[in-house]
Amino acid sequence: MTEVQQAPAAVQVPRTGQPAPDFELLNQYGEPVRLADYRGRNVVVVFFPFAFSGICTGELCEIRDNIAQFNDADASVLAISVDSKFAQRAYAEHEGFDFDLLADFWPHGAVARDYGVFDEASGMALRGTFIIDALGVIRYVVVNPRGQARDFDEYRRALSALADQRP
Repeated sequence: MTEVQQAPAAVQVPRTGQPAPDFELLNQYGEPVRLADYRGRNVVVVFFPFAFSGICTGELCEIRDNIAQFNDADASVLAISVDSKFAQRAYAEHEGFDFDLLADFWPHGAVARDYGVFDEASGMALRGTFIIDALGVIRYVVVNPRGQARDFDEYRRALSALADQRP
């Protein structure tokens, strides 16, 4: 008798109000970064397809150039792609990124899968953005279609809303 294996169910993108899936990945320096370690601080998790690609570079440079807005909202930026830590380090050094670039390299795209933003056909993460509050709850989610850059004004509004909620 032949056993029929079913494909695993597609992972849904977590919605606002849900706890953010925890993860641990290596940053560009090979240091482990765990989302749970950021409790007590807001976090902006930015999935991007690949280091050194055009739209991704523009988006991450916009974050770099406006990092004060993230700092003002007590928010750390964690940018994640399926690139290796070595590619992430070269990319960070080339572009002057002071925030963590995390390598979702192996198992390939596991964290992107947990967040429902891994594109199996191309082997890359989609442009997913998750703003997580100090308690680890997702407060903002957007997943952009392939080839479409994120709207930085949306970050500003979402970060402002988080800042307004602080005691």
